[in-house]
Amino acid sequence: MENKWFLSKIRDEFKGGKINVEKTYRLLEKLDIPCNYIHVKSVFKDNDRLKQGRITIEEFRSIYRIIAHREEIIEIFNTYSGNQKFLFEKNLLQFLIQEQYALDMTTNIAFEIIQKYEPIEEVKRAHQMSFEGFIRYMGSPECQILKTDCGKVYQDMNHPLNDYFISSSHNTYLVSDQLLGPSDLWGYVSALVKGCRCLEIDCWDGSRNEPVVYHGYTLTSKLLFKTVIQSIQKYAFITSDYPVVLSLENHCSPSQQEVMADILQSVFGDALLSDMLDDFPDKLPSPKALKFKILVRNKKIGSLRETRERKGSDKHGQVEEYEEIDQDVDDEVKESKALAILEDDSQKEPGAIIAAGLPLFRRRRVKVAMALSDLVIYTKAEKFISFQHSRLYQQFNESNSIGESEARKLSKLKGHEFILHTSKFITRIYPKATRADSSNFNPQEFWNIGCQMVALNFQTPGLPMDLQNGKFLDNGCSGYILKPHFLRDIKTEFNPNETPKDIDPVTLTIRLISGIQLPPSNHSSSNKADTVVVLEIFGVPNDHVKRQTRVIKRNDQRSVAFGSG
Repeated sequence: MENKWFLSKIRDEFKGGKINVEKTYRLLEKLDIPCNYIHVKSVFKDNDRLKQGRITIEEFRSIYRIIAHREEIIEIFNTYSGNQKFLFEKNLLQFLIQEQYALDMTTNIAFEIIQKYEPIEEVKRAHQMSFEGFIRYMGSPECQILKTDCGKVYQDMNHPLNDYFISSSHNTYLVSDQLLGPSDLWGYVSALVKGCRCLEIDCWDGSRNEPVVYHGYTLTSKLLFKTVIQSIQKYAFITSDYPVVLSLENHCSPSQQEVMADILQSVFGDALLSDMLDDFPDKLPSPKALKFKILVRNKKIGSLRETRERKGSDKHGQVEEYEEIDQDVDDEVKESKALAILEDDSQKEPGAIIAAGLPLFRRRRVKVAMALSDLVIYTKAEKFISFQHSRLYQQFNESNSIGESEARKLSKLKGHEFILHTSKFITRIYPKATRADSSNFNPQEFWNIGCQMVALNFQTPGLPMDLQNGKFLDNGCSGYILKPHFLRDIKTEFNPNETPKDIDPVTLTIRLISGIQLPPSNHSSSNKADTVVVLEIFGVPNDHVKRQTRVIKRNDQRSVAFGSG
């Protein structure tokens, strides 16, 4: 029966004779066999007996069996099928419970799986599953490590914004290094497609009253602010419906700030949040309440109530001044000298930046165009001074940006206070200035203390971005992950640097059955790689553990197990 079904599916493709590797790949896809093109090309080459780049129907059958008929899957199927030909609903149910640990499975669910994955109609009508159906089910998303429920938004999205980890990018316009590399719109497009919800835009005065985006005081190329905003508008909600925060690093004159405000309003229209959702808010709104909204993060003059009173008025030419710490001082120098003062909770004047009579930072007067200031509602950028200062003075709609070095020192010295701070206020962590090569830090250490916006250089692959991509793959790639309760509770006693008392640790044991479609190796005479699997768990320091299998020479052995406590 299976042979007849198989031939009926492929016969038409061979009416014209032999087929090439591209048609072979497409035919495998047509048969619902997920496969990697490089792997198919390698197997095709091995089975092309005449080495003409074209294969017969029998040669295709061999390729199909090599790719689809895996020995370990045959072994499992035979164990549960009884007659080694078909699985009945009760056999499939037994497999799901005993092997997949799907304890909530029922006969009805087994029936639905058969109806969905069994390709042979006669077998399907008999409520049975053939080996062809079984391999399609085993290769489906339902059998991936990531639960299918995590592929959609399933978390409660009604908490205030500060209760979520938010996917965030640093210097999003850069696609290479921080000093010489190009600025490119692709930086924003690719970040948004990955579900990033906080983008950074460095804004400077340009010619002809056109603000530009680039990394100031470097040789990176420039983009027009207007084209950046247009690109963001086009791709903002392709992957996620939830709000996008534009974090402006604003170095523009008041006149060009007004141009920026005009561009933001004209391009985004009603999507741009420019007023409070409630009359007298005392907490941030939820991601759900802000769906399809663009939020501006920038310096702000005055209160939210004053902003509402000015709504609709002509703000052209209205400029206000405020005093700020000079942001151009090198972060590493600034952080190493200032830490003791930043964390001196006994200082008489919270926020004073003076030690031994000498200023640690230069201060400057900054002008802000009221037109741009009034577009900042729930994401006002406020300089971090100390945890005590924030407890006394910081408002619910004010957020802080802290460099990685300063944040790391604070997390080690006052981890518990840091968590209490992030339970109330959005905190953004950014890479230190010396990462000119656009390298990244490990984001987990700052997620451990509840920091919402841990901004990474998205253009740089590696472990940090692997962790970023893995974390935000959850909750439907929405870019928002609800923090655990102990990082949201304002009375929490959690400290990632301390081992909790009376804990009941969980032991995780993983058995590696097999690996499939591994790419060919150019470093081996057999063209087969020496295979090793590394498993690493990231979390608080006490949970961080790394295990790896022994090396499998030429990939000719299977079934490896290792455990971790």
